Amino acid sequence: MVRPSAKHTSARLLLICVGLLGIALIADFLWASSPRFIRSYNHIADNWAPPVDISKPTSIPSPKKTSHEIPTKGSVDYKNDTAPGRVLSATFADLPGPELKWEGMAEAPVPRLDGAAIQIKNLLFVFAGYGTIDYVHSHVDIYNFSDNTWGERFDMPKEMAHSHLGMVTDGRYIYIVTGQYGPQCRGPTAHTFVLDTETKQWRDMPPLPVPRYAPATQLWKGRLHVMGGSGENRYTPEVDHWSLAVKDGKVLEKEWRTEIPIPRGGPHSDVYMMDDEMKWNELPPMPKPDSHIEFAWTVVNNSIVIVGGTTEKHPVTKKMTLVGEIFQFNLNTLKWSVIGKLPFRVKTTLVGFWNGWLYFTSGQRDKGPDNPQPKKVIGELWRTKLKLNS
Repeated sequence: MVRPSAKHTSARLLLICVGLLGIALIADFLWASSPRFIRSYNHIADNWAPPVDISKPTSIPSPKKTSHEIPTKGSVDYKNDTAPGRVLSATFADLPGPELKWEGMAEAPVPRLDGAAIQIKNLLFVFAGYGTIDYVHSHVDIYNFSDNTWGERFDMPKEMAHSHLGMVTDGRYIYIVTGQYGPQCRGPTAHTFVLDTETKQWRDMPPLPVPRYAPATQLWKGRLHVMGGSGENRYTPEVDHWSLAVKDGKVLEKEWRTEIPIPRGGPHSDVYMMDDEMKWNELPPMPKPDSHIEFAWTVVNNSIVIVGGTTEKHPVTKKMTLVGEIFQFNLNTLKWSVIGKLPFRVKTTLVGFWNGWLYFTSGQRDKGPDNPQPKKVIGELWRTKLKLNS
């Protein structure tokens, strides 16, 4: 999941605004996200996954349908036989897609929710995130795709945000901006940093003009762009767009520059592209709104691959509905497709790609095949052979 560098002579800026939380993507393009509404933490306090010892990879198919939970009085039966393997109301049923063969790999050292991840070559750098609702991680774990092991661990700066981060890399340096500082539903910080992944040294950068939750963050034409995110009150969708000149981990300006705002904030599934004239153009929308996916994507063969997430809240129960599909957006044809199903629905997962394998780790999974609401926060790591549509 290497975030391509900003060394492009001509590029287009694309914006996907999806569901309750945006996604930022780049592959000779720069993608930016809509703001995030974050009201879900009442789901997670008592649902942390226990440790699982997986010493060797084990092959399993995607789960088959199990016995349905007995609905209580006033509850909604999520059963819908049009979506084999997972069942939902007709309004929010899983989309049809291929069943994939998944392998369980070595579990992450800690479970994470709302963490961040950046892939550089064969290494996945996994940052921060919730351990429990009252505890946040303040370190980085590294997974090596070459030998499929978790290895080095090192600390983050004490002033760095612990969740809802904006993050991007040029292939060596990782730029980190804003995010939530502390556990529970604490406020955001404007602090920004750059990490040299070879020396493991951190440096400060100028603070963002205003703190944000989960802004889209990308490199484009030698500038670090930060867009959207939720405002300081946590729920207001913002459309601000700033940039800062950077090169090889060094900041070339003292202040952030105000740029053209993103065209729309809030929950929707629209896709926009900014051309070289700094004008936004609308593209085909996603198959369904999908949020909580800031680091749940990778670029493979000029396609964006998106793993899991959440869609709109159920209209009857008003509960969060997790996503169990893998989406592909072909940057050549500008078409969306569903290319597979996950072993379970999951949000805020962290994704990488190596040697033909698609990996995901961490996040918050569903309550079971028949219930798409969020439950356990996990540290599990899974992979499958990736097959893209042409």
